This record gives sequence, C-alpha cells and structure tokens, in this order.
Amino acid sequence: MQEKRLSVVGIGPGNLDDMTIRAQRVLSESDYIVGYTVYCDLVRPLFQDKEYISTPMMTEEKRVRMALEKAAEGYKVALICSGDAGVYGMAGLAASMAKEFEDVSVCVIPGVTAALSGAALLGAPLIHDFCLISLSDRLTPMELIEKRLRAATEADMVIVLYNPESKSRSGYLAHACDIILENAEPSRICGIVKNIGRDKEEKRVMTLLELKEADADMFSTVFIGNSTTRRIEDLMVTSRGYKSEG
Repeated sequence: MQEKRLSVVGIGPGNLDDMTIRAQRVLSESDYIVGYTVYCDLVRPLFQDKEYISTPMMTEEKRVRMALEKAAEGYKVALICSGDAGVYGMAGLAASMAKEFEDVSVCVIPGVTAALSGAALLGAPLIHDFCLISLSDRLTPMELIEKRLRAATEADMVIVLYNPESKSRSGYLAHACDIILENAEPSRICGIVKNIGRDKEEKRVMTLLELKEADADMFSTVFIGNSTTRRIEDLMVTSRGYKSEG
C-alpha cells in the first residue's frame, strides 16, 4: 500500500534556477500543488500538468487542511511556500494539523529562504552571527517584536527583517529603525532587496538612517549590519575576524 504523504515544499524565490533539485523533483511527481495564490502563479508555468488549489492570504489553516485532505485521499500533494517551508512557512502548521490525519505523514522539503538569496545579491552581510525577525504583528504582538529587535541590536547581531511593511502596516520599518537606533549608530550599513529572483529585482545598500526613509513591501527583505559591516563599492560585507579584512 502506497504511503500517504504531504510534502511541504520550499520553492525559494519561485524561479527554476533558485529552486533545489529535490524541490523540483517533488513538484514534478505531485498530483496536486497547493499554495498561496501568488506562489501557485509563480510555479504554474513550470509545472503546467498539475492540479492547483490556491487560497488568498490569511487562509493558511484552510489551505493546509485542503492539502491534508487530498493527501488522505491518496494523491501526491505538495504544499508550497516561498523561500524555505520551515522559515515563516507552512511546515509547522502542517505538522500540527496532520495529527488529525493519522494515515498521512508530513515531509518537509527545504528551500532557499530570502535571507540567503538576498544576502547573495548584497554580497556577504551574513558572514557572521545573524538573526531573522518578522515585522508582521498579525501573529506576534508588537511588544515582543520590539523586545527581539532591541536584544538583537544589543548583541551586535546582523538582523534580517522579513515582512517589513504591507498596505495595512505602513511605517513599521521606520519604527523598527528607531528601535535599532537606540543602540546602533545612524551610519550603520544596511541593505534592502526587492523581488528576489523575480521580475523587477532590485537591491540597495544604504545607512541605517537612510533605511528609515526607504520604501518597502511584503516582497522586500531588509538587512541591518552589525558594527563590523562595511560598504565595499555596491556590496554589503560583514567582517568574520580575519586579519586580512582589516
């Protein structure tokens, strides 16, 4: 009897070049691909012979349940997430909800998260210790986000910000910059990358003070350097500690 399985797949930025070989194989072998509407639209041209089930933003639980139900029926199902499925993706929710489907197992297929693909465009901002913080307060209280921002800055970590702003969350990036400016100099080197691996991809290296005034959206990833991060031409480079870096 064939094992019933739901594969939770990180598709990276969504283009074939930046998708792992394993992710490509799982999607090629799937009967159904389930995901957020935007992500399904990204992979549909690459896997045209699949059945697609898409739902809009803020329907994550419904989306996961639909994927699990199809897997329980015996279909090969891929639940897709941008970047990595385990980094602000659907892997945790799928594993939790799968307890209701005793005969369905969950397999997580890793992908290239925006911190990595964005860092590659900027140069080497993550060459030393760093952390990821989402500025979305839809599931996390803003007070906790602020606490994490202060702690990361005080620890002199490079900070990567996901979900910096959206139409309903204007001003969140500027607020985060104000918190970081409590313990970091205004000249701290930062970067912002938009539409990684997609049309209209762009990157900018700037100071923390300039970042406070920068435009951002849900397709932007923000990098805030630590005290050793430098601008080398158009690259953002954090020191590792080698003598030759001086």
